[in-house]
Formats: sequence, structure tokens, C-alpha cells
Amino acid sequence: MIEKILIANRGEIAVRIIRACRELNIRTVAVCSTADRRCLHAQIADETVCIGAPAAKDSYLDMNAVIQAALQTKADAIHPGFGFLSENADFAQKCIDNGIIFIGPRPEAIRALGDKAEAKRTMKNAGVPVIPGSDGAITDVNEAYRLAEEMGYPVMIKASAGGGGKGIRRVDNRDDLEAAITAASQEALVNFGDSSVYMEKLILNPKHIEFQILADKYGNVVHLGERDCSMQRRNQKVLEETPSPIMTPALREKMGHASVAAAISSGYSSAGTIEFLVDKDKKFYFMEMNTRIQVEHPITEEVTGIDLIKAQINIADGKRLEINQGDIRLTGHSIECRINAEKPSDNFRPSPGTVTVLHFPGGPGIRIDSAIYQGYTIPPYYDSMIAKVIVHAQSRPEAIVKMKRALAEFIVDGVDTNIDFDLSLIRDPVFEKGDYDNNYLTRKLEKDQNK
Repeated sequence: MIEKILIANRGEIAVRIIRACRELNIRTVAVCSTADRRCLHAQIADETVCIGAPAAKDSYLDMNAVIQAALQTKADAIHPGFGFLSENADFAQKCIDNGIIFIGPRPEAIRALGDKAEAKRTMKNAGVPVIPGSDGAITDVNEAYRLAEEMGYPVMIKASAGGGGKGIRRVDNRDDLEAAITAASQEALVNFGDSSVYMEKLILNPKHIEFQILADKYGNVVHLGERDCSMQRRNQKVLEETPSPIMTPALREKMGHASVAAAISSGYSSAGTIEFLVDKDKKFYFMEMNTRIQVEHPITEEVTGIDLIKAQINIADGKRLEINQGDIRLTGHSIECRINAEKPSDNFRPSPGTVTVLHFPGGPGIRIDSAIYQGYTIPPYYDSMIAKVIVHAQSRPEAIVKMKRALAEFIVDGVDTNIDFDLSLIRDPVFEKGDYDNNYLTRKLEKDQNK
């Protein structure tokens, strides 16, 4: 039985995990870098261990330091959150080798599904529709030329071990292909320690729809509906909503069935997310599977009433799912806006610094997931996301109105933020109609720049 969990992460997701642990009566251990000693997660955990210097490679990505902290504090399990070591199969194996429960899937599943090229093969064998592309990583540039001509331009070059918009290049013609492969490969090596890349046909102006699944260790798998993550800038999500404006009961059933089949075929257990691209004809294609909790998990919690962090912990602790597919009810509509310390007017330049004034919005149906507080200094070493605003209402129009109010009430002084930028998106008539796709925000920003 899990009695103490070390959280191998920082910021709002570490705080979120600590809260779930407290409600499960589980003690917590926070790890922090020297730059994060005053971070909220380091202050509210039952125990805190400083594991290294500010740079992530010297602290949050240092597997041995994290494992040593867990052994030192006699933690039964490690929750990796998202980012950092959350999808690192070697880290999951190190946990197991040291008698520590890894709160996530087995290392074999992480390897099979974390490698995007291998994941595509797995899904194809399970009968899940996949985007046309290379059969595995690109090893021969001449073969890449041949395949691209066969599929037709434009194509996408993607990091096999990628995520977060890193290691991705669009290629519109033959002349740019080799340079794009080289650039994506180099970026992948820097960000993921793996230079391998693969090629996909570019589905023009699709919707990005992902399905949340829960799978226990006994073969029980359920999906918790979809999240629409199509509002993106540079392949990174800006806001998410559920249900998707384009979803129909029949399409949800098809995509949900494919998501469950994907999990079963890979012997998956834990929380996971299957990501799809949906074209203008509502044909869907498997894109990738994230073997961790997602940034946007709260909107699924809001419409289902299921605590996904608690579910992860219970699954890792060997408990069976207490729900079946027939028990899942999607109620109302939920939207999440990511709040970043950045300056949108200066090409979204990160804005670290000290928060001098802070007021969170509140009221019925409004949730804030954050680790900032008045007087907190945002360090320059990590991702710029400082909060998530989540709203829940009975309908999409009501949720939009609620988000407008929440963002208008959110006050942060001392650093620049994207709050007003998010508010402009929520007020955008195209968003209000639900008529946006993956490339809408890019087109909008380019149009605004050319005015």
C-alpha cells in the first residue's frame, strides 16, 4: 500500500499532486532545485529535498538524484507529473529496480508508445487509423525523398521521442526536405537526447482531438471523452475545451473505441492520452500517445467528476477501476486557458521576475491550478506557464462567458503575462462559433503582424 509519494516535478502540477495525495491520506516528498527553494510545492509538501542546481539537467532531469531522494525519504512511489522524466522509460525502470513504484505505465509501454514511429506501427496493428508516413525513423534521405513524392507535399518531419512542439518541421517542397530533417534531428537530440525523426503526410487544417483513457493492471480500460486542443501556437496548446465543438455521439463512439483498442493492444495501464487529427470530412488519424498526465487534464475532471491524479495513484497501487464505460457521463462544458509569464507583443518572450500583485478570479465554476503567490519570483530556467484557469458551466456559451469574466478578474503585476491575449481569443467570433482548426491561431497572428 502506498503511504508516501515523491513528486518528481515542480510548480502547479506538483501542487496538484500534493493536493490529491492529502485527500488520499498519503504523505508527500517534494524535490526542488536551488532556484525553487521558495516554490509553493517545496513549501507545502510534508518533506522537501533539494536535488541540484537550477538547470533542469542538474536537478529535475537527474535520475540518480531523484531516486536517491526517494530512497533517503523512504518514499514508496514516485509521481513524475508531466514533462521532465514523466515519459522516460529508463527512469521508470530505475524506480522499479530500486523497489519504488513508478506512477505511470510499465517501462516497456513507455518505450513502445513514447517512440512515435513505433507507436504508429502498434496502432496500425490494432486497427486504429494512422496518418500516412514513414515506417519508422528516417535513416536514408533518398528514401525520404521517395516517400515524400509518393505521399505528396506538404509533409511533416517529427522527432520520434518528441513532444511540446519540439523537433517538428513542415516541408512544402523537395528543396527544403534534407535541411528540415537535419534541423528537426538536431533539435530532437538537444531536447530529448534522441535524434531520430520520422515523416508524416501533413493533414491540412485539421482539428487536434485527444481522448483521455484510464486502464488498470487487470485489463479494464475506459475512455473519458475528448478534449479539443486545436488552438495552438507553434504546435503548442494555448487553450483546450471539452466537449469538442465538432463532436457527434457517433464520432465520439468511434474515436473512443479506437482509443480503448489502442490501450488494450499495448497492454497499457495508468492514465494516458491518445491524440488524433480530424480532417474536414471528420476522418480521424492517430497522431501519438502521451503516457502521462496531461497539462489539460482538469477539463476532463470537470465534466466527468473523476479525479485523474487519484486514479493514477490507485492504479499504481494495484487497485481495480471502480467504473466501467457505461458509468461515464459527460456533464456540461469546460474550458482551460494556460497563463504564461510572457510578453505576447514581443513575440511571446518569457518574462521571469517577481510577482508584486496577485489576484485570482473566483466564484462558481472557476478553478485555478497554480503555484505562484504574491512575492514569488518566477525563475528563468523552466517553462513559462504559471497558472491554468479552468471553467465549467452547463453549456459552451455559458462556459465562454464564465471564462471571459475569469480572465478579466485575473490580476498579475510585476511580470508580463498572456492574460489579455487569452481574453482576445475567448472573445474571437471564430472561437465562439467553434470554427477553428490547428492552424487558425498561426494564420491569425500572421495576419495581425501584416496589418
